[in-house]
Amino acid sequence: MKIIDILAQIDAEQYALPEFQRGYVWNREQVKKLANSLYKGYPIGGILIWVTENDESYTRGNVDKINRTIRLILDGQQRLTTLYGLIRGKAPSFFEGDEKAFTNLFFNLESESFEFYAPIKMKDDPNWIDVTNVLTHNASTFIEQSGNPGYYIKYLTKLNNLYNNITQKELPIEEVVGEDKSLDVVVEIFNNLNSGGTKLSKGDLALAKICAQWPDARREMRNILERLRNAGYDFKLEWLLRCITVYLTNKAYFSELEQVKIEDFKNALKDVEKKIDEILNQIGSRLGLDNTRVLGSKFAIPLMIGYMKKVNHKLSDSEWNKLLYWYIHTFLWGRYAGATESTLAQDLAIVNNGDGIDGLINQLRLNRGDLTIKPEDFWGWGSGARFYPLLYLLTRMNKARDFSSGIELRDNLLGRNSTLEVHHIFPRAVLYKAGKAKAIVNSLANYTFLTKDTNLEISDDEPAIYIPKYMSKQPGAIESHWIPTNDIELFKIDNYEKFLEKRRELLAQTANEFLNSLINDSKQEEKVEIIDYANRVIESNNESEDETIVKLSNWMSEKGLSSGEINYELIIEDNNSVIIDIAWPDGIQSNLSEPVAVMLNEDQKNINRVNLKNYRIFTDVNDFKEYVNEKY
Repeated sequence: MKIIDILAQIDAEQYALPEFQRGYVWNREQVKKLANSLYKGYPIGGILIWVTENDESYTRGNVDKINRTIRLILDGQQRLTTLYGLIRGKAPSFFEGDEKAFTNLFFNLESESFEFYAPIKMKDDPNWIDVTNVLTHNASTFIEQSGNPGYYIKYLTKLNNLYNNITQKELPIEEVVGEDKSLDVVVEIFNNLNSGGTKLSKGDLALAKICAQWPDARREMRNILERLRNAGYDFKLEWLLRCITVYLTNKAYFSELEQVKIEDFKNALKDVEKKIDEILNQIGSRLGLDNTRVLGSKFAIPLMIGYMKKVNHKLSDSEWNKLLYWYIHTFLWGRYAGATESTLAQDLAIVNNGDGIDGLINQLRLNRGDLTIKPEDFWGWGSGARFYPLLYLLTRMNKARDFSSGIELRDNLLGRNSTLEVHHIFPRAVLYKAGKAKAIVNSLANYTFLTKDTNLEISDDEPAIYIPKYMSKQPGAIESHWIPTNDIELFKIDNYEKFLEKRRELLAQTANEFLNSLINDSKQEEKVEIIDYANRVIESNNESEDETIVKLSNWMSEKGLSSGEINYELIIEDNNSVIIDIAWPDGIQSNLSEPVAVMLNEDQKNINRVNLKNYRIFTDVNDFKEYVNEKY
């Protein structure tokens, strides 16, 4: 079928350009190469279409009204989205990405080359023509409307080639059709055909079919994610789709959505949003984990949604405490760090069998053998370590007090957008000067949280200097952070490792007491005020090493590129992992480029381990930005 006719089929809602969650990922260089290949008559591949049944109870566009089928364009989506923009002069209605990737493409009639508009280079040169002006009509119309037909008539052959070779190009179309062509089968077919290119996930395809019947689905889901992002929680579209899948089907797999009616999906979206809010508010109020940086175990939330629907009643305080006990242990031991889908399926089976929260906890015990926290568990370092959220939790919920003001820190937000900061008990500058490695400098046992003013007040003073001062000014404040004070010698730089050992013991003891209070219901004695964390709006940010990564993520979003995954846990082998400051595991252009990692002040051993996983690694933010500006 000719390209122009395929676009007409799209406009007539006979073919659907799937709204895959990765959106439009091509860059200008790829657009130029496509236009050049078409102009020169090179092959650009065919189109693969999945013909699937429609939900007859909810008939919308892109549906064959007679056969009740949906025709989804699978292979060729990026090419046809590009051609739609070039020929129609606008992006498709569902478009999400950077329109600059295909707008203002110009063609040089002399050199027969394609370039994007550059005013200084092209302004007074009539040989540079807007490609869309030709493709929207035809060569003759372009010449007539050019204002200089006498000049352009001599290029009629090239103009005709430009129009005909692009709009009239015949593309082979292959259809995947039949009752046996399930979502799982179609994904396998697609990925076998594209072994070296873009990978299609089951989530991609499930969402594509839903959006073909309910075009507003993706926008509605994006609205939910944007509201949560404004409240400090950054989730991916696939995560939200997983939550909906669990709610509707009691199963973990996206393929289960094939049997779901669109009206049910619409209604579920509203219910799932409410349950997400309730879970985030409970986690924030009962555990103090109030933003993405400390949330941990995001894929435990779909399971919690499934449990809430299963019991079909408002959870009591003791039920919430027990469920949150389970949740804490999922991120401490990396329950959902590996094969998320299969792990979620296993845990949902426990819930669906009626074993409840006790069954989930028993499953963790079977995997771990013992859920008791030991001092060595706090050996991790940096805000990416699994136990960082636990340290944050203990500070929020166990009445830790600010060194200088004496206020309880539970009354403030400790997130990246608050007035409180991570404080290194032994200052980093002092430890680096003493020759300590990053891993031990940023040990979790060297972390605590203070107000910004107190953090600035301490600056780079050694603990042997500032701790006695605050012990006198605010008695009990230092001890409230589980800092050993019975031996002043521990505050000397030479005894830093001994200090860490003693503090790990205190942290482990406190953590076990808190967790035991949840499982033994002693927390019921305190009235828990449920704060609406899910609907707050975060406005300001703190400066810190971690904030450098947050700003980098925001910078990528502003450029219309993937924001990356902060504190990404890369599984190396078995349950061993490396925490990457920020990563693009599927590439900056999803599955079209190499995986990328930014690792600041990282131990060389970990850099080598990530490098073996074929990541392109940057250890400097400016170097990374130069790479992005050059490539994208």
